[in-house]
Amino acid sequence: MRLKLSVLALLFIISTLFGGVGVAQDTSEVTILYWQAASILNPYLSSGTKDNDASAIVLEPLANFGPDGALVPVLATEIPSPDNGGISDDLTSITWNLRDDVVWSDGTPFTSEDVVFSYDYCTHPDGGCVQSDEFEGIVSVEAMGPHQVTITFDAPKPYPFLPLVAQTTPILQKAQFGDCMGAEMAACTDANFAPIGTGPFMVEDFRPNDVVTYVRNPNFRDADMGKPFFDRVVFKGGGDAESAARAVLETGEADYAWNLQISPAVLDSMEAAGNGQIAVAFGQAIETIWINPTDVSPDNPNRSVWMADGSNAHPFLTNQTITQAMSMAIDTTIIAEQLYGRSGYATCNFINAPAAAVSPNNPCDQDIAGAIALLDEAGIVDTNGDGFREYNGHELRVQYQTSTNAVRQNTQALIKQWWSEIGIDTELRNIDAAVYFGGDPGSPDTFQKFYSDVEMYTTGSSSPDMEGFLGNNRCGQAPTPDNNWTGSNTPRFCNADYDAILDELSGTAGEAARAALFLQLNDLLVQEYALIPLVYRSSAASAFHNSLGGVEMNGWDSEMWNIEDWYRIDM
Repeated sequence: MRLKLSVLALLFIISTLFGGVGVAQDTSEVTILYWQAASILNPYLSSGTKDNDASAIVLEPLANFGPDGALVPVLATEIPSPDNGGISDDLTSITWNLRDDVVWSDGTPFTSEDVVFSYDYCTHPDGGCVQSDEFEGIVSVEAMGPHQVTITFDAPKPYPFLPLVAQTTPILQKAQFGDCMGAEMAACTDANFAPIGTGPFMVEDFRPNDVVTYVRNPNFRDADMGKPFFDRVVFKGGGDAESAARAVLETGEADYAWNLQISPAVLDSMEAAGNGQIAVAFGQAIETIWINPTDVSPDNPNRSVWMADGSNAHPFLTNQTITQAMSMAIDTTIIAEQLYGRSGYATCNFINAPAAAVSPNNPCDQDIAGAIALLDEAGIVDTNGDGFREYNGHELRVQYQTSTNAVRQNTQALIKQWWSEIGIDTELRNIDAAVYFGGDPGSPDTFQKFYSDVEMYTTGSSSPDMEGFLGNNRCGQAPTPDNNWTGSNTPRFCNADYDAILDELSGTAGEAARAALFLQLNDLLVQEYALIPLVYRSSAASAFHNSLGGVEMNGWDSEMWNIEDWYRIDM
């Protein structure tokens, strides 16, 4: 893969010097449309993909995951392994050797101190780092020299490649973020909106929830190869998926459009114009309905706060008969085929990759009659004749929220109809994506606050190993007012058996053994009805114009992972 990229760079240089070879000379600007606009450029303070991708244009990790799930060194010289001495024999430490030819965009040297700082920054006890799970079990991160770092774990770590790898945990510059620790993290607006990075571009202007403009990083390590091949990047947010697709595939107003959740028929029609193409990549991304186990009454002072003693439980969504019936009523095949097309497959599993971890234990056929019988047998019936059932005096009426998006609204409409057929009333609510997936702790409408009975969004793993992803659902990590609503366990799920399997997983080596535990964790989540899986989504279903070359779709990392290799093709 790296050979291929170097060939592209060589072609660009030859084209620049002598002309020809099909690479255009107009490299002034590339326009990227994300209909969910970026709200911050610090992935340690946001779990939104749009923020992580906007940050990845500037900030880099030690390594990325490539399109095939394999690790690709970025700020490191190689991927550590037992064979090269990078992973200790007892699996308790990993040593990264850093490149010595990297400087920050301000011209100052990149060193191991920046790597150590990035760990300290996210793990500060008074901070609100949303990626703290990635650093679980670390005893220390130590600089062993200016270009070497050793991470030591408190127990054998069979898969030690989560911390400081991929888009969610890049390296921050200590000099810029040094005063932004703990309680000051969110207050450092200048740093969070314009981080100094080692990546191919640097921020020129950022208007939150609107547009980010980047310019070429003159100190980028591959500048002598002509990289990056564009002078400017315009990362435009807002609008909707359909208009973004149209701007690339029909009008040619933009070069790249992300996350095209629109009707497959409409998308196919746009692509038929011949101006661009749809690219799809699958990793581990799942469109899911999450069931809120807490009381979300607006007059509740502890609204949506999970309490271990059960005192703030939802009045009926902790009853598994009800949530099982809700799941049985849904036809995931119709949703996938009619609304997602090539971009998704029907599923009733939360984990859909790797193949060895995919459970055969969860049936996925719609069963309206069975759901009705299940509720009837449990005595959860309609007693007042209004067409909707009651449980312990509570009408089965749920508010169902998600982001504003045509595919999601169509999904909502289908599910509302199916739930009505089993006697459950549904209020539909959609929220602007920039707000819903934003990190504003003062907003009542973020998915982290979960001020609704059920909510829907896509979640996924940036790593082919599912330990960190499944670890997001550990007890004690729910968003609360005390952590500024930034905890990783958005669904407020808590199960002692689940946590015990996670503990076992943390000491288990070998792909097959780990996959078996992934499967068990999947089954607990699904069979406890903490969630209702809907569609195994392509991690990346985007469009790019025919004049844009070098794009390598990636289901395991940021779609911006190789933006330094994008180039203009002479049409």
